[in-house]
Amino acid sequence: MNEKYVPAEVESAAQAHWNARDAYRVTEDASKPKFYACSMLPYPSGKLHMGHVRNYTINDMLTRQLRMKGMNVLMPMGWDAFGLPAENAAMKNKVPPAAWTYSNIAHMKGQMQAMGLAIDWSREVATCSPAYYKWNQWLFLKMLEKGIAVRRTQVVNWDPVDQTVLANEQVIDGRGWRSGALVEKREIPGYYLNIVQYADELLSAVANPEDKNYLAGWPERVRLMQENWIGKSEGVRFAFPHQIHGADGALIQEGKLYVFTTRADTIMGVTFCAVAPEHPLAAHAASSNPAVAAFIAECAQGGTTEAELATQEKKGVPTGLKVTHPLTGEQVEVWVGNYVLMSYGDGAVMGVPAHDERDFAFAKKYGLPIHQVVAIDGHAYSASAWEEWYGDKQRGHCIHSGVLDGLAYKPAVDKVAEMLAAKGLGEKKTTWRLRDWGVSRQRYWGTPIPIIHCESCGPVPVPEKDLPVVLPEDLIPDGSGNPLNKCEAFLKVDCPCCGKPARRETDTMDTFVDSSWYFMRYCDPKNDQQMVGDGTKYWMPMDQYIGGIEHAILHLLYARFWTKVMRDIGLVQVDEPFKRLLTQGMVLNHIYSRRTDKGGIEYFWPHEVENVFDEGGKITGAKLKSDGSAIAYEGVGTMSKSKNNGVDPQELIDRYGADTARLFVMFASPPEQTLEWNDAGVEGAHRFLKRVWAFGAKHAELLKSTTDTAELSGDAKALRREVHLVLKQISYDYERMQYNTVVSGAMKLLNALEGFSPRAGDAGDAAVLREGFSVLLRGLYPACPHITHALWADLGYATQLGDLLDAPWPVVDEAALVQDEIELMLQVNGKLRGAIKVPATADKAAIEASALASPDFIKFAEGKAPKKVVIVPGRLVNVVV
Repeated sequence: MNEKYVPAEVESAAQAHWNARDAYRVTEDASKPKFYACSMLPYPSGKLHMGHVRNYTINDMLTRQLRMKGMNVLMPMGWDAFGLPAENAAMKNKVPPAAWTYSNIAHMKGQMQAMGLAIDWSREVATCSPAYYKWNQWLFLKMLEKGIAVRRTQVVNWDPVDQTVLANEQVIDGRGWRSGALVEKREIPGYYLNIVQYADELLSAVANPEDKNYLAGWPERVRLMQENWIGKSEGVRFAFPHQIHGADGALIQEGKLYVFTTRADTIMGVTFCAVAPEHPLAAHAASSNPAVAAFIAECAQGGTTEAELATQEKKGVPTGLKVTHPLTGEQVEVWVGNYVLMSYGDGAVMGVPAHDERDFAFAKKYGLPIHQVVAIDGHAYSASAWEEWYGDKQRGHCIHSGVLDGLAYKPAVDKVAEMLAAKGLGEKKTTWRLRDWGVSRQRYWGTPIPIIHCESCGPVPVPEKDLPVVLPEDLIPDGSGNPLNKCEAFLKVDCPCCGKPARRETDTMDTFVDSSWYFMRYCDPKNDQQMVGDGTKYWMPMDQYIGGIEHAILHLLYARFWTKVMRDIGLVQVDEPFKRLLTQGMVLNHIYSRRTDKGGIEYFWPHEVENVFDEGGKITGAKLKSDGSAIAYEGVGTMSKSKNNGVDPQELIDRYGADTARLFVMFASPPEQTLEWNDAGVEGAHRFLKRVWAFGAKHAELLKSTTDTAELSGDAKALRREVHLVLKQISYDYERMQYNTVVSGAMKLLNALEGFSPRAGDAGDAAVLREGFSVLLRGLYPACPHITHALWADLGYATQLGDLLDAPWPVVDEAALVQDEIELMLQVNGKLRGAIKVPATADKAAIEASALASPDFIKFAEGKAPKKVVIVPGRLVNVVV
């Protein structure tokens, strides 16, 4: 073998060997226990980043170690290839999104292969392939048939200059990111998937440990995030009657303004109602009130999401309209509020300023009445400033509320619901924060929605035999709307019902659709007759899913929903797609910057700067190496191209090899925690691998020997015990996916092997060294497959145990852990004075005799007779004189 470790040679040879074997192709095998381990598929942005390296190495370590344990393990990979970034790149580079995307896929696939990942590339999918998105379209049509998919209007961000709908992230300070025009809210038709239909089931699996599908293998915080997003609320839906007539003379909404509340106990404290800017009462008021019309126009420039509305300043305007309190008969003012969502409930809320913090602030701002109707004994209420206890529903009781006075929260709610029901104006109801999933996107690079619009027949589903509706791949967006609207070859089609000329739907599907079932397609990637087939019966549910915490809500929720729909249609037999979930931490690096003369921010690469430290060794600033000028140190943050603090994995692989990159990202921190980049740590990982190689080269002849275990010396027994102690620990660490301590265990084991001096010709020493190095190679192999593969083959282990890919995971020899002799600390009058060695089976009398006979006791006792001997088994002996 080569005396020197040359990563490029080692890694290219190992990968050639695996490719020649087609080593990672996996088939269904009923004779083995299966394990499906999958990382969230990446967006093909052009290059891998260190977050990818970390994510996929975690998956790779899991896959390789379980394969050694005799399991049939699937690790697939694909590409989340549709989406807005490709359109943005197309506009910038004047190339079709398809060309940009496929080029990036090829480059990133090459980088993954250079990492030596155990991916079954025969199962590769790209979501922009017609063979894949055909099934998006097929299932969408099935949802239409079952009423899960419906068409209705939606409120969107509209750029009046570019004439296009913008994603929320494309709206910057209320303006279009390209045109700079003030963005408008517009209500346009689109398709929705009724995810709320599955809300109870989606909630139970994350919130109810008694549920048979409870996701116990998920992080608690992810379950809680899903629970909060689904947001089950139990309360009362009721109406404020009114006599407000529309232009047609009819009562608007049949004379009832409906609201939903979880605090029906505060109904006697209502002092106003607020409606969304899109509410029919708001539109009616605007027709004759310029102030209301102006306010609604202002609201149209704002955001459309709940998150945006929650953070913006709460504003409102009175409509001049009044509704009737359903229990007191009092007249209640109606306001238009910018914080009220038309898509949430009935688009209206009751205002109880005394017991809702948002309503309190709104009432104070506009001088509206504040009526306390809940009290807590021992607390005085003041309308001057909000206090938390004003909204406490558990400790309070009703006051100033007539028949409700004295009632606690739940009895008061029950009484209000009873009174409203008697009037035919309300009832108890469960509502959800979760909204139906709007999947229509007015953009080009996505799955075409399979609908044909006919003037005679209306929206018509594309016949199943005509799927897929293929997206043209040669169009280049120019920022002036969806290019499909200008593509006659795509638009023109005959109506499937009447045969008359019609046009295709130009909306495409939300890209969350693509990622909601790709893991199912990995199981049957070549099936052109079915969305999924027998593969899912074998592989699903997935045993381990790995991905970032940023996908903890929407992606996981939509994937769970999509799985349940597929189940109900009869495609799969599972209720939940992912048994276990690991959300790996982000990769962080130092950020350095300074303000430019024009007020902008200029960022610098870490290798361009020299840190400035305080007396405690903390970084307080930095200066440029080039000219010594001072720059700011911003701390550590997520690696980003825009902040010049990323690390190119390819540069790392070219310099140190893939195994070093893999080893560092596994050793630097536990998988679920953030990893702070450290160049010195990378160097340290590389030095360790060079030591592993050097040890193998130095003892090559000894390690190649096949001598059976002979009688072992004391040192050999001690080494063998250390080997199996480490093996026991790293086996446990593999089970709990604590790969950083697996690596530290390998380092500890190498230290022990290096510290052992085998005697020439001693068969026992040779056998222990050979066994110890085989354990090291197998323990390290999942993290560093190339170097361990080479050493395994070069040192003859493959001849005895087979290719390292499928070599058996080493088994702990419990007998090796048993010690013939143990060391006990020796104390005299409680002070440490030395140590004694005794047989592991020594009884109390033998230990006491050994202690009293030791030179250290005789020296420090100074001739005094022992008064008492205290023995702590396995630890120490204390002699009192």
